[in-house]
Amino acid sequence: MKNLSQMLKQAQAMQQKMADMQAELETIEVEGEAGGGMVRVRLNAKGEMRALRIDPALMKEDDPGLVEDLIIAAHNEAREKAQARMQEEMARITGGLGLPEGFKLPF
Repeated sequence: MKNLSQMLKQAQAMQQKMADMQAELETIEVEGEAGGGMVRVRLNAKGEMRALRIDPALMKEDDPGLVEDLIIAAHNEAREKAQARMQEEMARITGGLGLPEGFKLPF
């Protein structure tokens, strides 16, 4: 029974670490850019958009599709960075658990 008690304590500690990490992910910010920096998107590590900056020179373009494409590209770059940061934080927390390859938390 001692092992079960120890496992429960470890599970509770992990649960607290996960809650702390979720709060921290809201404060970590990453930025993606496109068009040589003419469009910048800032997300937190949970993928929530925090800012969008468009160079005023782009607003003079006759091609609104270009601006739309640049926004999408900048967002996608920022999202990839946010996902990478989230994975880094998860690896830091779950490093000692020895989880199987491909096993992801949170579910």
